[in-house]
Amino acid sequence: MTDQDRSPGNGAHSGQPVPDRDLQALSAFVDGELNGGEREAAAQRVANDPASEATVAAYRAQDNALRALFADQGEPQVIRLKPRPRERYLLAACFMVVGGACGFLLHMLLPALGESSPPFAERADIAYAVYAPEQRHAVEVAASQQDHLVTWLSKRLNRSVTIPSLAEYGFQLVGGRLLPDEEGPAAQFMYQNAAGERLTLYMTTATIRRNDTKIRVLRDGQRTTFYWAWNRVGYALSGQIGEAKLQAIAYDTCKELGGDPKRW
Repeated sequence: MTDQDRSPGNGAHSGQPVPDRDLQALSAFVDGELNGGEREAAAQRVANDPASEATVAAYRAQDNALRALFADQGEPQVIRLKPRPRERYLLAACFMVVGGACGFLLHMLLPALGESSPPFAERADIAYAVYAPEQRHAVEVAASQQDHLVTWLSKRLNRSVTIPSLAEYGFQLVGGRLLPDEEGPAAQFMYQNAAGERLTLYMTTATIRRNDTKIRVLRDGQRTTFYWAWNRVGYALSGQIGEAKLQAIAYDTCKELGGDPKRW
């Protein structure tokens, strides 16, 4: 390596800068290219001149780095760089700034991540999109057989099923059907008003691990789904009748099915 390739900035960490004319001699000293007298003179200079000593140290560090880079894999060389006190403070400050920024971003993102909709709410939204437009096959069991519908779905969900009335809001029961949820069965009940608008109430016990009677919302285009959990049952009310009206119906439905309004 030439002294130009190695150039440590034409100076050192302390003392007077090394003149350009002496850099070549110091480079040759590091490479072992000087004869006896020249080598002794260079060694004496390095011992007495802090700038020359720093320059030689920089050359040797560069040589070691290159040897490590191109060394045979069977003979690895480990270079340990020990930062000076000022560098350690700068590194610590950088880590503090980066760590603080990461912590701030994580703090901002966690609430959004925590509000992601559970799978049953997404399935309820999809089920509404699939079956609400149906005219002849909207339900499996019609409202005229409501007793049979309740008995059948209670057996499949392995718990007593209650079908809430939405007549106060002008919606009558059309009927219901059995659907697959992520880990088991689910039930869907469909309602319709005089204008032909439809709502669906989805129930499942398959994926519910805890109660959460706080009603939350899932939006997908013009569809809106309000969902909550109570007594290890997940409920989701879906429709396209306006969010405020659907929310009011969801609150009353939650209360009728055993939810706690105080936690809304």
